[in-house]
Amino acid sequence: MTFDLQKIVRPKIYNLEPYRCARDDFTDGILLDANENAHGPTPKELQKDSQLHRYPDPHQLEFKEAMAQYRNKTSSFKDDTNLIPLNANNLCLGVGSDESIDAIIRATCVPAKEKILVLPPTYSMYSVCANINDIEVVQCPLVVDDNSFQVDTERVLTILKSDPLIKLCFITSPGNPTGVKIDTDKIIEILSNWDNGLVVVDEAYIDFCGGSTAPLVTKYPNLVTLQTLSKSFGLAGIRLGMTYASNELSRILNAMKAPYNISRMAASYALTAVQHHNLQLMEQTTEKMNIEQRRLLKELTALNGVDDQYVGGLDANFILLRINGGDNIMAKQLYYNLATISGVVVRFRGTELGCTGCLRVTVGTEEENNRLITEFKKTLAELMANK
Repeated sequence: MTFDLQKIVRPKIYNLEPYRCARDDFTDGILLDANENAHGPTPKELQKDSQLHRYPDPHQLEFKEAMAQYRNKTSSFKDDTNLIPLNANNLCLGVGSDESIDAIIRATCVPAKEKILVLPPTYSMYSVCANINDIEVVQCPLVVDDNSFQVDTERVLTILKSDPLIKLCFITSPGNPTGVKIDTDKIIEILSNWDNGLVVVDEAYIDFCGGSTAPLVTKYPNLVTLQTLSKSFGLAGIRLGMTYASNELSRILNAMKAPYNISRMAASYALTAVQHHNLQLMEQTTEKMNIEQRRLLKELTALNGVDDQYVGGLDANFILLRINGGDNIMAKQLYYNLATISGVVVRFRGTELGCTGCLRVTVGTEEENNRLITEFKKTLAELMANK
């Protein structure tokens, strides 16, 4: 199998010359080249020691290199001596993973002609971005095996090989709302047997279970791995997503992006987050959340009206619970009453494939989880008594 990226990416995008911005040339001196306001930010409170009146670094190489080295250090594939380590050239940054998803679709899919493949139940933004770009969405549902949602690789490959118009296969790992990490061997099987497009592995929750595919992008040029600082790093507010790809594809995605898409404040917080002591803090926090997840699961599945077998897996920072044997009406009422009466907001997922009667509960702090358990018990008991 020979993979040729030039046949996958749209020709004008493959040959795109990136916009050259002022900060590509000079970053120091009396900067009168970018039509900025040299008097500083309008709010006086922001003027002291602030550079917000200057455009940010368009490349963020220091952050990219630190992130690449962390993924190398924590790689599950260190025994593969043929694997080239990641470096800054393998990364492209976006305003959250959503911008990365949109960019990959625009780079590869011709509107009103080509398609993407998604594996429901999954993250709905793949379809939203596809629809915005007038791209058809093909579905191949995950299969439930011992309560674990996994990829049917044989069926996926059959669909991909039978339809040359499919250019992207999106795999969420760990899944949302399933909470299941997709077996890496299954992903590699697809990568090894399909060369007509890109396999995009969305790893928003990967730090809660480990085993990122990001280090494999240097071995499989048809692999793209997406990550974010929104989950394990606790930086949802700065909106920063990362795309790991081959040097060739990364060059194209960086050429496509807006010249200053990562703000100065977002870049500063991101770079601070990947310093050694903060990476250690992130790891400690995810471990605490994993412990709390098990406590929540034990408490909530013991309740009358909650199935004792949780749905999906425990590889992310949430649990998926089925209410009263799959009762969508009760699950939705429980969700609504918790939010409007108890002030505890969870997510109703009962319309997702394989998730009838399910609520997705994010793991909070110990105090938040205690309040959740109390209100969940009380509210569900009231609904069960009145059914």
